[in-house]
Amino acid sequence: MPSESLNLAVITGSVREGRFGPVVAKWFAERAEEDGRFAVHLVDLADIPLPLTLPATPPAFDPEPPRPAGMEELTRRIAEADAVVMVIPEYNNSFPASVKVAIDWHYAEWVAKPVGFVGYSGGSSGGLLAAEQLRHVFAEVRAHTIRHHVTFPRYYELFGPDGALLDPEGPNGAAKAMLDELHWWAEVLHDARRDRPYTAAE
Repeated sequence: MPSESLNLAVITGSVREGRFGPVVAKWFAERAEEDGRFAVHLVDLADIPLPLTLPATPPAFDPEPPRPAGMEELTRRIAEADAVVMVIPEYNNSFPASVKVAIDWHYAEWVAKPVGFVGYSGGSSGGLLAAEQLRHVFAEVRAHTIRHHVTFPRYYELFGPDGALLDPEGPNGAAKAMLDELHWWAEVLHDARRDRPYTAAE
């Protein structure tokens, strides 16, 4: 078991105008802080430059490409995280481009880290379609996505004007189950990264 506290990065994935993501991210971050097992850090992709054009691929794979100024905070938070929670909307049955770009600008920072999902949507899926597609993406960068998740279908019916849930019992229970699983994997992988650093060959 790690002697230091485990770091949890809660990343708001939507950057569009009028987005609801910060409300959902704040709600989950508060649940994680109340849980007490993580040092919680909120990261908002809307505050970070995310160029669509990545550097040219060098002859040898570079896991640490030169990144634009302003991305240092995102890189540092992912690198220091023992676990990550992506707060994602569902756009046209998928995840927003901002999330994919944030993933693609990094590689080593994701390796052997557990990732959970908090999804929301205006329809009935609650972001599940976006989360399922992201599982494939994170597998390629050697992150581990966990089974438990939190979803908010028709989110506009679930939150009040003040950003508080109208009926928090179900979502709070889902958040607790996800944090339990996330913490287990965070501890195990934290120790594994320390004692036996993961390499691409593995």
